[in-house]
Amino acid sequence: MKRELEQITKRIVERSKPTREAYLARIEAAASSRPHRSSLSCGNLAHASAGCSSADKERINGDEGANLGIVTSYNDMLSAHQPLGVYPDRIKKAVFEAGATAQVAGGVPAMCDGVTQGRPGMELSLFSRDVIAMSTAVSLSHDVFDAALYLGVCDKIVPGLVMGALAYGHIPAVFVPAGPMPSGLPNDEKARIRQLYAQGKVGRKELLEAETASYHSPGTCTFYGTANSNQMLMEIMGLHLPGAAFVNPNTDLRDALTEEAARRALQITKLGNDYRPVGKILDEKAFVNGIIGLLATGGSTNHTLHLPAMARAAGIELRWDDFDELSRLVPLLCRVYPNGQADVNHFHAAGGMGFVISDLLKNGLLHHDVQSISTGGMAAYGTEPYLDAGKLAWRDAPKDSHDEGILRPTEKAFSADGGLRMLAGNLGRSVIKVSAVKPENRVIEAPAAVFTSQEEMMQAFKDGKLHRDVICVVRFQGPKANGMPELHKLTPPLGVLQDLGYKVALVTDGRMSGASGKVPAAIHVTPEAMMNGPIGKVKDGDILRLDAESGELILNVTEAELAKRDFATFDNKAEHQTGFGRELFGVFREHVGLAELGASAVLPGTVEVEVA
Repeated sequence: MKRELEQITKRIVERSKPTREAYLARIEAAASSRPHRSSLSCGNLAHASAGCSSADKERINGDEGANLGIVTSYNDMLSAHQPLGVYPDRIKKAVFEAGATAQVAGGVPAMCDGVTQGRPGMELSLFSRDVIAMSTAVSLSHDVFDAALYLGVCDKIVPGLVMGALAYGHIPAVFVPAGPMPSGLPNDEKARIRQLYAQGKVGRKELLEAETASYHSPGTCTFYGTANSNQMLMEIMGLHLPGAAFVNPNTDLRDALTEEAARRALQITKLGNDYRPVGKILDEKAFVNGIIGLLATGGSTNHTLHLPAMARAAGIELRWDDFDELSRLVPLLCRVYPNGQADVNHFHAAGGMGFVISDLLKNGLLHHDVQSISTGGMAAYGTEPYLDAGKLAWRDAPKDSHDEGILRPTEKAFSADGGLRMLAGNLGRSVIKVSAVKPENRVIEAPAAVFTSQEEMMQAFKDGKLHRDVICVVRFQGPKANGMPELHKLTPPLGVLQDLGYKVALVTDGRMSGASGKVPAAIHVTPEAMMNGPIGKVKDGDILRLDAESGELILNVTEAELAKRDFATFDNKAEHQTGFGRELFGVFREHVGLAELGASAVLPGTVEVEVA
């Protein structure tokens, strides 16, 4: 184990001690060595089993054996969640054959940023994570479950499920993925068509054909955005079965993994001798492992929001400084779109998570002494599942990458660091992903062009006003202003400007996920403009400096001048806070915490933070 990794982890443990100890005491008090439903009255229990088959009812009312809760994000509109529709029956059958029962405890909403991108619904996206956490809590509130299976895949769904699961940290949790869709249109061709459309050189028909060829069947989108970063995290943090993340839907191997996940959940309840509550699995070391996995694979910057939020739900305090310091320690082992041209299916075929985890362990870059839902510690996740005469088995992951253009060992890493930086200066704090940004584009000093919406910036691009060296400042995009939507629409025009030879960058208090790609983007600027952050004082023509090498985000204006300036006002506030259900989320916008603390409105301690 590298000494620096131990020091960073020790600092997180010390910082978190009071809140972590309080959390562990709470879940210890809630644990029970008897089936949880045994504490129910006869009337309570009759309600809980009334809808079951007679065989299940006999077991549940008999007060023997485990009862598993299934919390599902199934809907058949979204490709990533459509495969989950058949999971409950498959899980119930496997569990019944093992002498226990399972019930669908509840459903949680699952929305897709790909569908809502650039639309009003996107302004509900980040807050949907808190809603999912609350819905998970409601699902488990009947207190009749001894473990839970969580069916979820995409951007806010998995973090929300984790936050909800940690509220019931005394019961074990097994996360059950759906897997990515098979590969479609190559990513470089998809990106080319998007840029042509941004330039007006192809029409909507050609763009739609390209997009449909990319997103074409059940399963997760195949680029390495937040959804697939979620699956990586659940594996490296020990909540998946080893190798489960990237097996395609509707395959025999996928079905076998789903059934085994149900059986494993039974084995780790407090009713047996291998009790593994989720609140203890997800400790400081597990979260450090999650950050390391994110960095080594070039995962989504959305997890600089989600990992701190998930950690806070377990009484653990993460900071962007932790991400930054770990990034300087962890090499980039993967090139997966948008940080390369390969998709997650190619990554999986090249060696996948088993290769990554084995390599990190070998080089002392991962905590090995952690608990997971699997036996064997973190080393168990250096294996891959397969079917041996129709039965599920595991074997060692490949020792050598099958394609070093996609996946490499530490000694041949694409980069010596993980490509994620924290930026700080008189504009506040932010994060930037530089995995796909060429070194010559990592330091930009240019005049600011200030906007309050991505539509306004898009129009300026179409009018030819941005064809120059420029740093585009798009503010009032934080959670308190409009729910912090992703600004993916800005990627193609910024890419066009960069390809034309201009020095360009983006500075925003909004989100970009991993889609910022080759253009330097300082995102999640904190405090946001709506909190009277300094980004609210930037004017057109001010010289900004974004230095991803030194970690600086500087507004070249004197302190005296800055002090004299008034904060900008959000003139479009009403437009972004009513309609499309946005009025229902006013309480979230009012109470949301800082982005660095996870941008949550429901976690304790996120509201009281002072902002400069």
